[in-house]
Parts: sequence; C-alpha cells; structure tokens
Amino acid sequence: MNISGKAKVAGVFGWPVEHSLSPRLHNYWLKEYKIDGVFIPLAVEPDNLHRAIRSLPALGFAGVNLTVPHKEMAISAVDRISENAARVGAINTLVISKDGSIEGKNTDGFGFIEALGACASADDLKGETVVVLGAGGASRAITAALREHEVGKIYLVNRTRERAQRIADDLGGEIITVDWKERADVLSDVKLLVNTTLLGMVGQPKLEINLDALPASAIVSDIIYSPLMTGLLKGAARRGNPVVDGLGMLLHQGRPGFHSWFGQEPVVTEGLRTHILNRGAN
Repeated sequence: MNISGKAKVAGVFGWPVEHSLSPRLHNYWLKEYKIDGVFIPLAVEPDNLHRAIRSLPALGFAGVNLTVPHKEMAISAVDRISENAARVGAINTLVISKDGSIEGKNTDGFGFIEALGACASADDLKGETVVVLGAGGASRAITAALREHEVGKIYLVNRTRERAQRIADDLGGEIITVDWKERADVLSDVKLLVNTTLLGMVGQPKLEINLDALPASAIVSDIIYSPLMTGLLKGAARRGNPVVDGLGMLLHQGRPGFHSWFGQEPVVTEGLRTHILNRGAN
C-alpha cells in the first residue's frame, strides 16, 4: 500500500481494539478503489476517549469507527449526533466536517437491514411480526431500524425484562417485552427471528431455543459471526428456514462511514466476504 502525504486517514477506537475487523474491511476497499488513504486501529482507554475524539480534527482525520466500550460514552464528546443515533442512544461512526465539527452516527441498524436483503427487502417486513432476542446496544439499534421500516409487532425477549422495557418505552410502537423462559412461545406467525445476544458465540454458552413453532418461511438472523454458522442458524437451516449470518451486518454497517470519509460508495461482494473470513491469512 502506497500512502502519500495527502492520504485521507480514518480509523477505529476500541479498548481493546485488536479484535476489530474494521481495518481489514476498510483497507480492502481502499485498495479495491485505488484510494490514497489508510484506516488504522487505535487502542483508546475509556478515560482518554473524550480527549482522543476532540483531537481528531487537529490530526487531520476524516473520522473513525467506535467499538466497545465507547459507543455510548462518545456521545458526550461530539458536537452533534444524527436523529437515528439519538433514538439508539449510541454512536459507532464519527465524521469530521470541513469546519472541524464532529458528528456521531449509528450505522448498525442500516447494516442489519442491508444484510437482510439477501433474503427479504425492507418492504417485505412491513406489518410483519418480529422476535428479537436480547436487549443490549445491538438490539436497540436493530429494533429502532425495524420500527423505521414499519414492521408490525416486535416481541423483545431478554433475561432482564426491565432492560427490554426501557427499549420499548424509548422507541415506542408495538414492542412487547417477553420473559426469557417464554422465548419459544412467541415464535408462531413471525416473519423474522433475530438473535442479538452473545449466546452461541465462540467461548459463550449455547443459545437454547425450541424452533418447533417457527414458520418454515421465517427468516432467522444471528448477528454473531464467530462462528459464521451458529447453532441457531444451523438448527434453522435444517428446518428449511432462510438464514442470515452476522458477517453481512458487519460489512454493510461500514459502508456509510467509508463513503463519508473517502468519498466512494463501497460495495459488499463475495470477494470481500472471503477476504474477511480469511483474516488469519497474510
């Protein structure tokens, strides 16, 4: 990679940050589109986050991504946030304007909806019933995106029902909170089942859920991408349900930031997926 003194610079803040696939993603696109730019990982301790963000304009950054644990804390350090980010209560993308001001955005919901495009369009979800497992930051972003696309009823299932209720109260609409033990009881007549928890991820407990009541036509999505085919997706695929893995959401959520920083609308391709999945190779 040849980088000139005029190169556009972006990166990702995290603590830790070595797990992030964002550098591999964005540097692939930079090479693909022959852009004079670079995307770098930056380990930023939470106590230094505000100072690091406010330093971006002076350092000439076009912007950064934010990963755990910075998505909520960063809100207090930016000049403004998008309407979507305000609803979600978290930001994962910072864009530096020409005047040096910093805007925070949340592209997780966008990434999720775009990834679903492999099985269904947003219009296909209008008025339909959806089940979302989990009530963390990803759940909030995805639930907000589903509300924006006018889905019907959303069952929000979580071990701590109070946390799910906070999302329901904040986002409004027909969001019904459900106790975790009743997760299999709300699967009939749904169009989409989404797992936003860590259950099923490498190193985490399995996600235990009985899919017998789930319609065969229902889409099953898991935002986990390690492993790519989680136990939930394997079980759904055996039943004949269309499935969506978590890699698509990761790739698509990076598109708006890349466009803002480098001026190119990137495309998610099979070549990119292969590149990301082969991240252990040189």
